Amino acid sequence: MRTPVKQAALIALGAVLGVLISLNFSAVAQKSTGPLPVEDLRAFTEVFGRIKSDYVEPVDDKKLISEAINGMLTGLDPHSAYLDAEAFRELQVGTQGEFGGLGIEVGMEDGFVKVVSPIEDTPAFRAGLKPGDLIIKLDDTTVKGMTLNDAVKRMRGKPNTDITLTVIRKGEPKPRVITLTRAIIQIQSVKYKLVEPDYAYVRVTQFQEHTAEKMVAALEKMWKDNGSNPMKGLVLDLRNDPGGLLNAAVAVSAAFLPEDALVTYTDGRTEDSKMRLYANKEYYGRGARDDFMKKVPTAVKSVPMVVLVNGGSASASEIVAGALQDHKRAVVMGTQTFGKGSVQTILPLGNNTAIKLTTARYYTPNGRSIQAQGITPDILVEEATIAEIDPALRMREADLQRHLSNPTESEQVAPAITPPAEPASNDKGVQDQTQPSAPAAAKGEPVEMGSKGDYQLNQALNLLKGLQILSRK
Repeated sequence: MRTPVKQAALIALGAVLGVLISLNFSAVAQKSTGPLPVEDLRAFTEVFGRIKSDYVEPVDDKKLISEAINGMLTGLDPHSAYLDAEAFRELQVGTQGEFGGLGIEVGMEDGFVKVVSPIEDTPAFRAGLKPGDLIIKLDDTTVKGMTLNDAVKRMRGKPNTDITLTVIRKGEPKPRVITLTRAIIQIQSVKYKLVEPDYAYVRVTQFQEHTAEKMVAALEKMWKDNGSNPMKGLVLDLRNDPGGLLNAAVAVSAAFLPEDALVTYTDGRTEDSKMRLYANKEYYGRGARDDFMKKVPTAVKSVPMVVLVNGGSASASEIVAGALQDHKRAVVMGTQTFGKGSVQTILPLGNNTAIKLTTARYYTPNGRSIQAQGITPDILVEEATIAEIDPALRMREADLQRHLSNPTESEQVAPAITPPAEPASNDKGVQDQTQPSAPAAAKGEPVEMGSKGDYQLNQALNLLKGLQILSRK
């Protein structure tokens, strides 16, 4: 006669087999390098049985299986995850530019939620949350022990409802307690203006489905508004841009690069993960009939250009900055970027769920891996509040637990195009030591990006004006 534990183990084994079938596990196993780990699966079923028979409270089978799948994925790296029906739906909505919540890009570190970047014009941004802030409590519930998906669910909710975050900021003796009011987050992914006559400014806050089209329209309008005068300089601002869709990054890069120039390539274990993406409608058009890139003013391809980046520039932002830097199309200015150079593929499963799985690494056209390293600016310029910045606040991909390594640290990656020669001058990596005199900087208050008090933008304009003087000489 079977004991209850054995019966539970058999039931668990059946449940596991059902899940494996639903995930097409047999097909995946054929791609693997060896047989299925039968002994480990047996251990799994034994643990499942013990929980079902001995845990202090009854636990639903669905919850156990879901948590087991989530544990498998979150144990791999900070970006792989299991998306239940609600999380999968929110992901789809988020890429379209509107969702409910606080407006922060977050990751998990040491069991707590860490802020990667606050999204501009959102409750989190207006409350002063900064990259590197550690969220330890949501209302009265500690974050320790939550999954990232659970924490995100708690932060999202109905508009006009409040949530209290307890935040630790390195360098400060006590936690901050911040109450935020949830709102419908409508991300304006492209902002633009003529900062001065003949000088254009475009800010991309996130890479969404229609970001490139909006940017092209912005470039058209600024060139038209500038009249018959030739544009003397362009600033592309990617600071605090956490990334987004890969095809949008390719499209934004294509606006400034020659047609068919290599934007990025990816490398992974499977053939599907090995891609080369070019500045061509085939790689960003998503089946659209018309190529909106044909509306880009011709001068955009050659106007002197500066790309602004910082520690909040991640993923798609780094792809664009790296492509423009490798092709010598723009000077990259600011601070070291986040270093998120891995590819996450959304693999839909049954019941409207999915897994987000890291499948490859990104490389710049010259073969540099972005992963855990980021893009190093050609000219290092700190933010206006440099005197107030604690370097420990700057969280980057390399600070996350279980982050993927950078393969170029241990092996040589063949460049996809011939690397250009290093410049003879000492411009690369030179730190600008000039201190700003803006009142906001003196007080240590955050400065609105794109405003007159934006120190990094002012330095970009100074560089563009200097290039104009040199070209005339």
